[in-house]
Amino acid sequence: MTTRVFLTAEWRSLLMLNFACPPAVLQPFVPQGTQLDHWDGQSLVSLVGFRFLKTCVCGWSIPGHRDFDEVNLRFYVLRDTPTGPRRGVVFIKEIVPRTAVALVAHTLYGENFVRYPMRSRQQFPIGNQAGDLSYEWRVGRDWLGLHATITGEPTSLTPDSEAEFITEHYWGYARQRNGSTLEYQVEHPRWQVWPATSAEFRGPVERTYPPAFAAVLTLQPVSAFVADGSPIVVRRGVPLTAHQ
Repeated sequence: MTTRVFLTAEWRSLLMLNFACPPAVLQPFVPQGTQLDHWDGQSLVSLVGFRFLKTCVCGWSIPGHRDFDEVNLRFYVLRDTPTGPRRGVVFIKEIVPRTAVALVAHTLYGENFVRYPMRSRQQFPIGNQAGDLSYEWRVGRDWLGLHATITGEPTSLTPDSEAEFITEHYWGYARQRNGSTLEYQVEHPRWQVWPATSAEFRGPVERTYPPAFAAVLTLQPVSAFVADGSPIVVRRGVPLTAHQ
Protein backbone atom coordinates (compact mmCIF):
# COMPACT_ATOMS: atom_id res chain seq x y z
CA MET A 1 0.00 0.00 0.00
CA THR A 2 1.35 3.41 -0.98
CA THR A 3 1.39 5.91 1.88
CA ARG A 4 0.83 9.65 1.72
CA VAL A 5 3.58 12.05 0.70
CA PHE A 6 5.56 13.47 3.60
CA LEU A 7 8.21 15.51 1.77
CA THR A 8 8.98 16.73 -1.72
CA ALA A 9 12.24 18.34 -2.76
CA GLU A 10 15.12 18.15 -5.21
CA TRP A 11 18.34 16.34 -4.40
CA ARG A 12 21.09 17.76 -6.60
CA SER A 13 24.86 17.45 -7.06
CA LEU A 14 25.24 14.31 -4.96
CA LEU A 15 28.85 13.53 -4.04
CA MET A 16 29.27 9.95 -2.80
CA LEU A 17 32.44 8.57 -1.21
CA ASN A 18 32.19 4.83 -0.52
CA PHE A 19 34.28 2.91 2.00
CA ALA A 20 34.65 -0.79 2.80
CA CYS A 21 33.46 -1.40 6.35
CA PRO A 22 33.73 -4.51 8.56
CA PRO A 23 30.26 -6.03 9.04
CA ALA A 24 30.88 -6.15 12.79
CA VAL A 25 30.97 -2.33 12.85
CA LEU A 26 27.61 -2.07 11.09
CA GLN A 27 25.72 -4.96 12.69
CA PRO A 28 24.74 -3.09 15.88
CA PHE A 29 23.03 -0.46 13.70
CA VAL A 30 21.02 -2.87 11.51
CA PRO A 31 17.29 -2.24 12.15
CA GLN A 32 15.07 -5.11 13.20
CA GLY A 33 13.57 -6.87 10.16
CA THR A 34 16.47 -6.06 7.83
CA GLN A 35 19.88 -7.53 7.04
CA LEU A 36 23.13 -6.15 5.68
CA ASP A 37 23.30 -5.76 1.92
CA HIS A 38 26.63 -6.25 0.16
CA TRP A 39 28.35 -5.19 -3.02
CA ASP A 40 30.84 -7.67 -4.47
CA GLY A 41 31.14 -9.32 -1.07
CA GLN A 42 31.82 -6.07 0.78
CA SER A 43 29.78 -4.11 3.28
CA LEU A 44 29.96 -0.45 2.32
CA VAL A 45 29.35 2.84 4.07
CA SER A 46 28.90 6.02 2.07
CA LEU A 47 29.49 9.65 2.91
CA VAL A 48 27.00 11.55 0.77
CA GLY A 49 26.93 15.33 0.37
CA PHE A 50 24.23 17.03 -1.68
CA ARG A 51 22.02 20.08 -2.16
CA PHE A 52 18.52 19.80 -0.67
CA LEU A 53 16.39 22.22 -2.73
CA LYS A 54 12.75 23.38 -2.99
CA THR A 55 11.86 21.50 0.18
CA CYS A 56 8.20 21.14 1.13
CA VAL A 57 6.95 19.18 4.17
CA CYS A 58 3.34 18.02 3.93
CA GLY A 59 2.84 20.54 1.13
CA TRP A 60 4.27 23.45 3.14
CA SER A 61 7.57 25.24 2.61
CA ILE A 62 9.29 26.88 5.58
CA PRO A 63 10.92 30.25 4.82
CA GLY A 64 14.70 29.96 5.13
CA HIS A 65 14.52 26.14 5.09
CA ARG A 66 13.81 25.35 1.45
CA ASP A 67 17.41 25.16 0.21
CA PHE A 68 20.35 23.80 2.23
CA ASP A 69 23.24 21.34 2.21
CA GLU A 70 23.23 17.90 3.80
CA VAL A 71 25.96 15.34 4.46
CA ASN A 72 24.96 11.88 5.64
CA LEU A 73 26.79 8.71 6.58
CA ARG A 74 24.78 5.68 5.50
CA PHE A 75 24.97 1.96 4.86
CA TYR A 76 22.87 -0.57 2.94
CA VAL A 77 20.35 -3.20 3.99
CA LEU A 78 17.81 -5.62 2.53
CA ARG A 79 14.34 -6.49 3.75
CA ASP A 80 12.59 -9.61 2.46
CA THR A 81 8.91 -9.13 1.59
CA PRO A 82 6.28 -11.35 -0.09
CA THR A 83 6.74 -9.30 -3.28
CA GLY A 84 10.52 -9.55 -3.25
CA PRO A 85 13.50 -7.94 -1.50
CA ARG A 86 13.55 -4.22 -0.80
CA ARG A 87 16.91 -2.50 -0.94
CA GLY A 88 17.23 0.28 1.58
CA VAL A 89 19.56 2.61 3.42
CA VAL A 90 20.18 3.21 7.11
CA PHE A 91 21.62 6.52 8.28
CA ILE A 92 24.28 6.67 10.98
CA LYS A 93 24.28 10.46 11.13
CA GLU A 94 22.87 13.28 9.00
CA ILE A 95 24.37 16.76 9.11
CA VAL A 96 22.36 19.87 8.18
CA PRO A 97 22.84 23.60 8.86
CA ARG A 98 19.27 24.26 10.05
CA THR A 99 18.00 23.42 13.54
CA ALA A 100 14.36 23.11 12.43
CA VAL A 101 15.26 20.55 9.76
CA ALA A 102 17.14 18.41 12.27
CA LEU A 103 14.33 18.66 14.82
CA VAL A 104 11.53 17.65 12.42
CA ALA A 105 13.41 14.67 10.98
CA HIS A 106 14.50 13.44 14.41
CA THR A 107 11.01 13.78 15.87
CA LEU A 108 9.03 12.19 13.02
CA TYR A 109 11.47 9.55 11.75
CA GLY A 110 13.85 8.97 14.64
CA GLU A 111 16.83 9.78 12.40
CA ASN A 112 20.09 10.98 13.95
CA PHE A 113 20.22 14.55 12.60
CA VAL A 114 22.70 17.09 13.93
CA ARG A 115 23.26 20.75 13.07
CA TYR A 116 26.63 22.26 12.15
CA PRO A 117 27.59 25.33 10.09
CA MET A 118 28.12 24.15 6.50
CA ARG A 119 29.55 25.32 3.19
CA SER A 120 29.80 23.73 -0.24
CA ARG A 121 31.00 24.15 -3.81
CA GLN A 122 29.53 22.59 -6.96
CA GLN A 123 31.61 23.30 -10.07
CA PHE A 124 30.84 20.94 -12.93
CA PRO A 125 33.09 20.20 -15.93
CA ILE A 126 33.02 22.64 -18.83
CA GLY A 127 34.72 21.36 -21.97
CA ASN A 128 38.22 20.24 -21.01
CA GLN A 129 38.04 21.94 -17.63
CA ALA A 130 37.57 19.55 -14.72
CA GLY A 131 34.80 19.97 -12.17
CA ASP A 132 35.29 20.21 -8.43
CA LEU A 133 32.73 19.53 -5.68
CA SER A 134 32.97 19.74 -1.92
CA TYR A 135 30.68 19.62 1.12
CA GLU A 136 32.07 20.75 4.47
CA TRP A 137 30.91 21.34 8.03
CA ARG A 138 32.52 23.05 11.01
CA VAL A 139 32.98 21.51 14.46
CA GLY A 140 34.46 24.10 16.79
CA ARG A 141 37.25 25.69 14.76
CA ASP A 142 37.79 22.64 12.53
CA TRP A 143 36.34 22.24 9.03
CA LEU A 144 35.71 18.68 7.85
CA GLY A 145 34.45 17.59 4.47
CA LEU A 146 34.39 15.47 1.36
CA HIS A 147 35.90 16.55 -1.93
CA ALA A 148 36.02 15.15 -5.48
CA THR A 149 37.15 16.04 -8.98
CA ILE A 150 35.20 14.96 -12.08
CA THR A 151 35.67 15.32 -15.83
CA GLY A 152 33.63 14.95 -19.01
CA GLU A 153 29.91 14.24 -19.26
CA PRO A 154 27.71 12.14 -16.96
CA THR A 155 26.64 8.70 -18.11
CA SER A 156 23.61 6.52 -17.48
CA LEU A 157 23.89 3.88 -14.79
CA THR A 158 25.22 0.53 -15.98
CA PRO A 159 23.01 -2.39 -14.83
CA ASP A 160 24.54 -4.37 -11.95
CA SER A 161 27.33 -1.82 -11.52
CA GLU A 162 28.63 -0.45 -8.24
CA ALA A 163 27.23 2.99 -9.09
CA GLU A 164 23.79 1.43 -9.58
CA PHE A 165 24.08 -0.38 -6.23
CA ILE A 166 25.00 2.85 -4.42
CA THR A 167 22.34 5.08 -5.99
CA GLU A 168 19.38 2.72 -6.59
CA HIS A 169 17.97 2.30 -3.08
CA TYR A 170 14.35 3.36 -2.72
CA TRP A 171 13.61 2.52 0.92
CA GLY A 172 14.81 3.97 4.20
CA TYR A 173 14.88 2.15 7.54
CA ALA A 174 15.17 3.89 10.90
CA ARG A 175 15.49 2.19 14.27
CA GLN A 176 13.14 3.73 16.82
CA ARG A 177 13.82 4.28 20.51
CA ASN A 178 11.77 1.22 21.49
CA GLY A 179 13.78 -1.01 19.14
CA SER A 180 11.14 -1.17 16.39
CA THR A 181 11.76 -0.19 12.77
CA LEU A 182 10.21 2.56 10.67
CA GLU A 183 10.14 1.95 6.90
CA TYR A 184 9.64 4.75 4.38
CA GLN A 185 9.70 4.90 0.60
CA VAL A 186 11.77 7.30 -1.52
CA GLU A 187 10.91 7.94 -5.17
CA HIS A 188 13.13 9.42 -7.87
CA PRO A 189 14.16 8.61 -11.44
CA ARG A 190 17.47 6.95 -12.25
CA TRP A 191 20.33 9.42 -12.06
CA GLN A 192 23.31 9.98 -14.29
CA VAL A 193 26.78 9.81 -12.75
CA TRP A 194 30.36 10.93 -13.13
CA PRO A 195 33.04 8.61 -11.70
CA ALA A 196 35.39 10.78 -9.62
CA THR A 197 38.95 11.05 -10.88
CA SER A 198 40.05 11.87 -7.33
CA ALA A 199 38.22 11.98 -4.02
CA GLU A 200 39.00 12.27 -0.31
CA PHE A 201 37.70 13.07 3.13
CA ARG A 202 39.54 15.84 4.97
CA GLY A 203 39.57 16.86 8.60
CA PRO A 204 39.53 15.34 12.11
CA VAL A 205 36.85 12.75 11.48
CA GLU A 206 36.73 11.71 15.14
CA ARG A 207 35.14 15.11 15.91
CA THR A 208 31.93 13.91 14.20
CA TYR A 209 31.79 10.10 14.12
CA PRO A 210 32.29 7.25 16.63
CA PRO A 211 35.80 5.71 16.72
CA ALA A 212 34.86 2.59 14.72
CA PHE A 213 33.53 4.71 11.84
CA ALA A 214 36.32 7.24 12.13
CA ALA A 215 38.80 4.42 11.53
CA VAL A 216 36.94 3.44 8.34
CA LEU A 217 36.64 6.99 7.00
CA THR A 218 40.36 7.68 7.31
CA LEU A 219 40.99 4.97 4.70
CA GLN A 220 41.02 5.59 0.97
CA PRO A 221 37.51 5.35 -0.56
CA VAL A 222 36.98 2.22 -2.65
CA SER A 223 34.99 4.35 -5.10
CA ALA A 224 33.50 7.81 -5.54
CA PHE A 225 30.74 9.15 -7.76
CA VAL A 226 28.87 12.36 -8.44
CA ALA A 227 25.21 12.06 -9.43
CA ASP A 228 23.24 14.82 -11.10
CA GLY A 229 20.13 14.28 -8.96
CA SER A 230 16.44 15.01 -9.54
CA PRO A 231 13.14 15.86 -7.86
CA ILE A 232 12.33 13.35 -5.10
CA VAL A 233 9.38 12.24 -3.00
CA VAL A 234 9.63 10.83 0.53
CA ARG A 235 6.49 9.05 1.75
CA ARG A 236 5.28 8.76 5.31
CA GLY A 237 6.98 6.15 7.43
CA VAL A 238 5.23 2.94 8.43
CA PRO A 239 6.24 0.88 11.49
CA LEU A 240 7.18 -2.69 10.67
CA THR A 241 5.24 -5.38 12.47
CA ALA A 242 6.18 -9.00 13.13
CA HIS A 243 4.09 -10.30 10.21
CA GLN A 244 5.38 -7.84 7.59
